[in-house]
Amino acid sequence: QVQLVESGGGLVQAGGSLRLSCAASGRVFSFNAMGWYRQAPGKQRELVAVIRRGGSTNYADSVKGRFTISRDNAKNMVYLQMNSLKPEDTAVYYCNAEKVLVYWGRGTQVTVSS
Repeated sequence: QVQLVESGGGLVQAGGSLRLSCAASGRVFSFNAMGWYRQAPGKQRELVAVIRRGGSTNYADSVKGRFTISRDNAKNMVYLQMNSLKPEDTAVYYCNAEKVLVYWGRGTQVTVSS
């Protein structure tokens, strides 16, 4: 059973930064991919960023140049550095891991005030 626990969310002003962390119970390098998704009120959950086993990354167009996904294999952690935050980044952010199955964390709230 894989468990993912997010942390690092909070309230920040527009233009500010936050770093989200995801602690995985399994070895992060063993997952096919790990990612961050977000869901704003009344909207569908959307992919924010993904990092694959080989280290390649992809980002949603809306966060390119502002967000960076990374992982620490030794600590079994995945991070999302979020800079130049905008009010439209407000959402619950979920950590995701894919192996044979897909696993989700419970999410962490990010609120960006204007």
